Amino acid sequence: MKNVLVVTYYFPPSGGPGVQRVLKFCTYLLDNGWRPVILTVKDADYPARDESLLNEIPAEAIVYRTPILEPYAVYRAFTGKKKGTPVDVNTIPKPGEKRSLKETLAEFVRATFFIPDARMGWIKPGVKQGLEIIEKHDIQAIYSSSPPYSCSMIARNLKRRTGLPWVAGFRDPWRGFLSAPNRWWLPDAIDRAYERSVYAECDRMEVAWEGIAKDFAGKYPDLDTAKVHHLPNGFDSADFPTVEVVEKDRFVVTYTGSMYGKRNPESFFAAVARLVEQGRVDPSDIRLQFIGRFGAEVRAMFDHPVLADSILVHDYMPHAASVRHLFQSDALLMVVDDFKGNEEIVPGKVYEYMGSGKPVITLAPEGAVTRVIEETRSGRCARSKNIDGIADIFLDFYTQWKEDRLGTEQDRARVMTFERSAVTRRLAALLDDVSGTSADS
Repeated sequence: MKNVLVVTYYFPPSGGPGVQRVLKFCTYLLDNGWRPVILTVKDADYPARDESLLNEIPAEAIVYRTPILEPYAVYRAFTGKKKGTPVDVNTIPKPGEKRSLKETLAEFVRATFFIPDARMGWIKPGVKQGLEIIEKHDIQAIYSSSPPYSCSMIARNLKRRTGLPWVAGFRDPWRGFLSAPNRWWLPDAIDRAYERSVYAECDRMEVAWEGIAKDFAGKYPDLDTAKVHHLPNGFDSADFPTVEVVEKDRFVVTYTGSMYGKRNPESFFAAVARLVEQGRVDPSDIRLQFIGRFGAEVRAMFDHPVLADSILVHDYMPHAASVRHLFQSDALLMVVDDFKGNEEIVPGKVYEYMGSGKPVITLAPEGAVTRVIEETRSGRCARSKNIDGIADIFLDFYTQWKEDRLGTEQDRARVMTFERSAVTRRLAALLDDVSGTSADS
C-alpha cells in the first residue's frame, strides 16, 4: 500500500459539498492501492458542521489536524454580525445590493492582505506539519484539494522542499471566480503569481468541472494544458437509503444546499405562483422544500405572499438525512446562477440528484449543467429568467404526479459513470502515473 499526503481544509467535521469530494476520494483510494494520510485543520471556522461525517473517515486513513488562526471572528465583530453567522451566505451581496461602510472596509482588507485567501495563516504551520508527515510515513505523492487555495500553496511548498510528485485538485477556479475578492493591482499581481506557480509546478491537475480547465487555458496559454484532467463530482450509491414508497398527498419538490446572492428561488417562486393564480396548480397539493443554509435575503423570499403556506424550510442537516429527503421527494430543484461566466459551473449536488433517479427541475444558463441533465435524461431545463419555461416544467411534472405517472427515462448506464468509486479510480491512476508506480505495487 502506497501513502499519499492529502492536503485539505474541508474535512469532517466540516459539512457541505466541499467535504464530500475529498472524503470520498480518501475512502475509495484505499481500494486502489493508496492509503490517504490527511493533513487538515483543527477547530476551524467551518460555514457548516456535520459531526456525523466523522464516522465516514476510513479506519485505515491517518489524520493530522493542525491549529489554524481564522479571521472570521474579528470580521463578524467588526461588521456587527452575530457569533457563528456563516460568512459565505451572508457576505456575498445580491446584484445591486449596497454594502455598509464597515463591510466595504472589511472587503478591502480581505482583498489587500489575505492572499490567496483568509486561510493563508495555515500555510506555514501546514508546511511544517507536512514535512514531518512525509518523513514519518514514506509519502510517495501529494494531493491537494482547493479551495481554499492556501491548500495549493502548502502542497506547492512541500513539493519544492521534497521533490515529491503532486496532483493539484480544484473544485472551483482561482482568480476571477464569483466568490473571489476584487483586488487592486498590487495584491492581484501577487495572487496571480501564486496561481501561476501552482499551475506551473504541479505534475498533474484535476478539476471538478471542465470550465476550470478552460479558465486555466485562457489565463496561461503558455503552460501545458495536457496535465489537466476532468474528474467530475459524483454520487455514492452506498449513501443512498432504502426508502419505503409512501403515497403522499402533496407534490414535494426539494432543494438542498446553499442559497445566497445571485443564487435564489425568486424566478421559481414567480413561476409557481403564476400557476397557482391561474388555478392550474392547487397550493394545498404542493410542498416546496428547502434544506440547507440560506442568506437573509433568501429567507425573506420564503415568506412569499402566494406560496408561504406551501414552503417548508429546514436548516442545514447531516448529509445522510439530506439524502433521505431527496428520495422522499417527487422532484428536485437545481438552481445555478444565470450570469455570464457561469455556463460551465456544475454544482456537486447535480450528481447526487441524478443518482437518486428523481426528475430534476433545472434553472441554469445553457452550458455544462444543462448538458449533463439532458444527456442523461434526468430532467428538464430552463433559463432562470424564463418564467414561462419554468412554469411549463413545473406544471408538466405536477400533472404527471397527479396522474401517478411521474418518472424519468433516465440513461442509467451514463449516470453510473459518476459513481464516486469510478471517479476515484481515475485519481488513483493519476497518482500512479506521477509517482511511477503501478496499481499493484
